[in-house]
This record gives sequence, C-alpha cells and structure tokens, in this order.
Amino acid sequence: MEVTIIIPNYNGKHFMKLCLDSLKNQSLSDFKILVVDNGSTDGSLSYMEENYPHIEVIALGKNFGFSRAVNEGIRHTRTPYVILLNNDTTVDSHYVEEMVKAISWSPRIFSVSSKMIQMYHPELIDSAGDLYTVIGWGICRGSGRPVTNYTKPSPIFTACAGAAIYRRSAFDKIGYFDESHFAYLEDIDVGYRAKIYGYRNMYCPLALVFHVGSGTSGSKYNSFKVKLSARNSVYLNYKNMPLFQLILNFVPLAAGYCIKYLFFCRKGFSKDYREGLAEGFKTLKKQKKVPFNLRHLPYYCRIEIELIINTFSYAKDWFTRKLMKK
Repeated sequence: MEVTIIIPNYNGKHFMKLCLDSLKNQSLSDFKILVVDNGSTDGSLSYMEENYPHIEVIALGKNFGFSRAVNEGIRHTRTPYVILLNNDTTVDSHYVEEMVKAISWSPRIFSVSSKMIQMYHPELIDSAGDLYTVIGWGICRGSGRPVTNYTKPSPIFTACAGAAIYRRSAFDKIGYFDESHFAYLEDIDVGYRAKIYGYRNMYCPLALVFHVGSGTSGSKYNSFKVKLSARNSVYLNYKNMPLFQLILNFVPLAAGYCIKYLFFCRKGFSKDYREGLAEGFKTLKKQKKVPFNLRHLPYYCRIEIELIINTFSYAKDWFTRKLMKK
C-alpha cells in the first residue's frame, strides 16, 4: 500500500458522505482512509461507526486544530505517502492515481498540490497551489480564474493542504505541521520549511478536487480566521527567515502588514487583525526557528528570488483583473 488518505474532521458530518463516496471508485484502489476527528459534537463519530465501520477513525476528544489532527494521522500511518483531504471536498475518479504518479516522479518532491475547483462554481478554480510573497502574503494561485487555466504541471511555492499529497519520510527530517498554528498558513509554513531543506513542491493539473471552501470556519472572513491568520503570518516569517533575510525584507513585510490592515479596516475586522499581530509578536519567543545551516544558503537565495517574483506576478494579476472589470 502506497498512500493513506487522512481526512481531518470537526463537526463535518454533513460533508462526510459526499467526500467518502467519491473515494470509492478510484482508478488506483490501493490506499487506506483514516479520519481524524477533532472532538466533534455533531454526531460525526457515531455516523462513521454506523455507515463506514471499515474506515479507521482516530478520536482526539477535543478540537486541537488542523495541524494537530493531521500530525496525529501522519504519525499513525506507515505508507510512503499521505494525502491530506478536507472533508468538504469530492474528488475525481483518477485523483489518487494522479497524485501518487506526480509525487513519485522525484524523491526531492515533498508535496504535490491538486487542481481544486469551486464546488458550486465548477467553471472556476479554487486553488492551483499556494504562492508566498516578499510582502508576507500567502496567495491562493488561480483562485477565481476560469478552470481552463493552469493545465500544465509546474513548481509552486507550497501545496494547499486541503487536497495535497506529501512524502511521509520528509517530515522526520524537516518537522511536522506546526501545532502552534492551530489552523491557517500551516501548509505554507511546512512547505516553506521543506524548500529550505532542498525539497520541491509541485502542482498536478490532472488531480481534480471539488471544494466547498471554508467548510469548517463557515466563511471567507470571520474574527477567528482573521486573528489566527494574522498571528500565524508573524510566526511563519520569523521561523523560516534567518536574521539577514528578515532585515532584507523588513520594508516590504512592514508594507504588507500595513496594506492588509487597511484592507481589514474596510472589511470590519481591523481589531481582530491587530490582536492577531499583537499575539504573534508577543509569543514569538515560544516559536522554534528553522536552524540556520550554511549548506542551505543556496536554497535561501532561491526562495528569496521566488518571493520577489511571486510578488510582482501577483501584482500583475491583480491589476489585470481590475482592468478586466472596468
């Protein structure tokens, strides 16, 4: 058996049937499903026991967050690869096969991101992998673009953990998902860390996933999500950038935080964003930085160039979309 599909769940009973049933008729059937439940109170555990008794479930007892849930699943399995799959998804019949083929291409590939499509707007992309920028913004690549785009395999900054495959052995080297994140940006953090160690993250356009989006948090913007994302953005930069890189990027990062603050002022979440940043800086000393190793210097340089390119690429895309709306 090559791969285990890990599905973290928190009060997602209403999503489970569609998600699990879409995994029944895969072109590659040699896989295991593991559901990790984060203390659900909606009857998820009894539902799984009654309707899917053959699927293994790990019940954590309370909501420890996405990172702890998937770490429990990764540590529990022994397959070479693990697929992390949100419960608010359904997958194409060739999904598992294409993901395994993509990550098997090279031992230096840490993760592969699928082509995520908006469930209720299947003509639009939800995500074609994640990008990270020198201004400290994580970008959901291709979001809102026609599904006819992003048709070729390509390197990405990191995989979106909502539907991605990972090389399990690499976690022993680079570390697991950071549980202090609880949720949000944890996938960019672990993918960034993998790049520091010389691994690559890729995008597979043939692995199709239909995604509801914000199935657990409930909405694109809310107080919980804004505050956690703000805090975790501070953690992400501090942990993964050595001192010289933090100094180099101080001005663009500061500009990025200021622009984001103005954005959330307009959305009515300025207080949540401020509190998230404040908590992030207050608790920095508790975070474990990636140890600097001179052998990783070429990777740091490559990452810095990628951060800059991603920033200009995102700016170009943003202005293009604005002009198209006029």
